[in-house]
Amino acid sequence: MSNPDRIRVAIVEDDESLRRIFGGWMQRSPGMEFVGEFPDAESAILGLGSVRPEVVLVDIQLPGLDGIECVRRLKGTLGSTQFMMLTVYEDADRIFKALEAGAAGYLLKRTTQEELIDAIVELRKGGSPMTSAIARKVVQSFQHPAPVGVSAEMAHLSPREREILGLLAQGYLYKEIASDLGISVPTVNAHIRNMYEKLQVHSRAQAVARYMKAG
Repeated sequence: MSNPDRIRVAIVEDDESLRRIFGGWMQRSPGMEFVGEFPDAESAILGLGSVRPEVVLVDIQLPGLDGIECVRRLKGTLGSTQFMMLTVYEDADRIFKALEAGAAGYLLKRTTQEELIDAIVELRKGGSPMTSAIARKVVQSFQHPAPVGVSAEMAHLSPREREILGLLAQGYLYKEIASDLGISVPTVNAHIRNMYEKLQVHSRAQAVARYMKAG
């Protein structure tokens, strides 16, 4: 029987040894419930719906359909599930494409057990865990206004919406944004709904990726 106090986690990874290692970490962690492992995107697309994971770890370089396309297809059917990419290299272009597809975090495969567990917990709470190199690129993109004429859609965002988008990109939770800006959580929600509508996106990660692509 499922334990509601545990985070339901699945993994999509073609490396059997890595699946075994990460699966073992999940099984030994009291806050995790390991609900499934899949060697490729095709089997994950068919099987993840039946195990109802809250978080899925996805290898970005899967055979056949790659991890980015895997997340894009699964996000349409598992809207409340959070996806975190696993990769060997800090490839910013591919990471941004994964974020645009619907992933909300990114870790290197050489991560430690503690780092992985912490990242899953952060992701489940609404954060966007990623390595410092990628996070730095995201933060830097908000330290300067988007170039004039690059993206008409970004010009439609209000200064407050751009401010909130910057904090979302840095992993702030809604209540932390409200506290930082001195506004209420419902006001934050209203700004985010308006911003998502203007950008034609449905998640924090997609909004950040759209900005990165524009700027």
